[in-house]
This record gives sequence, C-alpha cells and structure tokens, in this order.
Amino acid sequence: MNKPFILNLLSVVWLGLCLGACSPYTDQPIRSGEIWPDDRGEHINAHGGGVLYHDNTFYWFGEHKGERSSSAFVGVTCYSSKDLVNWKYEGVALSVSDDPESDITRGCTLERPKVIYNAKTGKFVMWFHLELKGKGYSAARAAVAVSDNVTGPYTYLGSGRVNPGIMAENITAEDFAWLDSLEEPLESWTPEWLEAVARGLYFKRDFEGGQMSRDMTLYVDDDGKAYHVYSSEENLTLNIAELSDDYLSHSGRYVRVAPAGHNEAPALFKRNGTYWMITSGCTGWDPNAARMFSAPSIFGPWTQHPNPCKGDQADITYGGQSTYILPVPGKKDLYIFMADIWRPRHPIDARYIWLPIQFEEDGTPFLEWMDEWNIKDYR
Repeated sequence: MNKPFILNLLSVVWLGLCLGACSPYTDQPIRSGEIWPDDRGEHINAHGGGVLYHDNTFYWFGEHKGERSSSAFVGVTCYSSKDLVNWKYEGVALSVSDDPESDITRGCTLERPKVIYNAKTGKFVMWFHLELKGKGYSAARAAVAVSDNVTGPYTYLGSGRVNPGIMAENITAEDFAWLDSLEEPLESWTPEWLEAVARGLYFKRDFEGGQMSRDMTLYVDDDGKAYHVYSSEENLTLNIAELSDDYLSHSGRYVRVAPAGHNEAPALFKRNGTYWMITSGCTGWDPNAARMFSAPSIFGPWTQHPNPCKGDQADITYGGQSTYILPVPGKKDLYIFMADIWRPRHPIDARYIWLPIQFEEDGTPFLEWMDEWNIKDYR
C-alpha cells in the first residue's frame, strides 16, 4: 500500500469513529407521558412550546403553567440541551408585566410561543397567541417579542389581529358578493352555514380589523422566508401568513387552509419538497384524532389525509395535542412530533409526547406510540 492510500484510509476510519464518539446524542431514551426533570430535578414547564436549534444547542420555549391556572403569571420559559434528553433551565425568556395596562399583564392568556432566528438581523423573534386579561378568548391576537440573546430577555413589541384590510390569496370579491346576497342569519353547523364559512363568512366579518389568530406555529423555509401558521375565523379556518424580512410583522401575503374544517394546534415540516402539517380538531382541553395535510408549496393547495396516528389511542392522538415538529440535525429523516398531554385541573403537571415520525413507502408520514425510543438509533 502506498502512503497516500494509508493516510486516506486512516482519515476515513478516524472520521467514522469521531462521528460515533462525537455525536451529541445520548444513550438515554425519550419517554413520553412521564415526568421529565430538568437539571434542577423539576418537571419541565414549557407547554405548548417549540424548539429552536442554534449554535449546536437546542432551546425549548414554552408556556409556564401554574398549579391551578393556565393563565400567564410568569411568562415564557426557556431550557437548553445538547442531546434533546437532558435539559438545563435557562429561566424566563419573556416575563409578564406588572403593569395592569400592558397587553401581557400578569393573568393574561399567553399560549404556544415559538422562537426563530433571523440571520439577516441577528435577532431572535418570538411569536405567540395572546388573549387579554379578563376578556376570555375574544381578542384572538398574534403577539411578537424580540431579543439579541437566544435565552432572552425578550422585549415585548405589541399584538394585534393579522393582516387587517388585506385579502387572502385564495378568496375572491365574488365570495364577498355572494355573502352579501345572504338575506337571513344562517343556523350554525348546517350545510348552508358551512358553505358560507368556507367562502369567508367570518373572514369578511373580520376583514377590516384583521384576522383572528389563536393556536399557532412558526416555520422557516429553506430560503429564509418565515411563516406564521395559525387558527383563525373562530378556529374554523387555518391561515398561513408570510412574515416580513425581519420577522417582526406580516408581509401581507397569506392564504386560508381547510376553510370550515375546524382545525387548531398546527405543526409543520417539509420533507423531499413536500410540506406536511399535522393539526388537531377543536375539543377544548380534551384530546381528539389528529389531522394531516400536505402541499407542494407553502401556499398550497393543501390536501387532507387520514389521521396519521396508528395503534391504541390513535383516535385521541395518544392523549395529546400537537404543538411542534422538530427536524433533528445530523439525523436524516428524523422529525420529532411534539405534543402536550393537557391537565387543566393541574396545569403544571401537563406531560409531553415526543415521537419520531415514520414514513410509508410512498413517503406518507405516520405515528405510532413508543414507550421509549433513542435518537442514537437513527442515522
């Protein structure tokens, strides 16, 4: 053997050993539905959350829940991890305010926070669903905060309805005219009412003031464009809205998805050029069967598929509700489906479901319950 060949061979062997030995992922399994202690030994308190991967570290942001209340009395918490199993408590990334006039005053409803990084501005941007204190779920606002540091503190910038006075790309003036022709109030949940909702009954109602925004997620595409995906129109229709280049507002381009379909809890990922979205129905704190959609473009058209869950309790998503889908760096085709097992009578004890998404031969995603699984088992 000549010297260059031997050196190349040793390099390949060393690289292979390093990839195994230097992998950040641990032999410890992920167990869904159990108490998940942080570095202090306390159950992770980051509900309805999402995970940001930045500078070789994962950051999990979520709602801080109390012993007896789901209202926001603390804010958005942050945890960090190298291996997705062991998490360090980083503190409160966004604190609620003691100012009673603030949108995010203590006791407001602050749900499903997600954080993304803007490479152009170097800022970390947080969006979340906000309901004003004492107003129930009538505000239906999208709220935004920003920070120079991933763990915060985040500065609250403001909130409001989305895209006021701007038409969605897939609704027409003809739809508005047809709605104007309706002479009497329609009875809810009749075929006529569902057609009116699908054609923009609530969209038209909210057009000038902006669209409602409740359960939500964020998605950053390969080209750096970011999107806000949220339940709108009294949770009857999903919207996918493009964010501005700095991620701090909306660009004005958006579409309605599954109008009159009654979806919430959207979670989005892309594989082999196809966009996939898993959602839930709307049954309050009680679990229901997951829904799944796919599209060749972020703006659609979106096609609905059967429930992606299989096995026992598939009809209630194993007791949970989707919140985020995390592509795992360094693991080809490993996407983690994240969900919450809500416990409204003891909110702080709500548990987490983290399952690897599996794929049929034709590429269709599906989920199966696993008592435990290990990231190291995936290449």
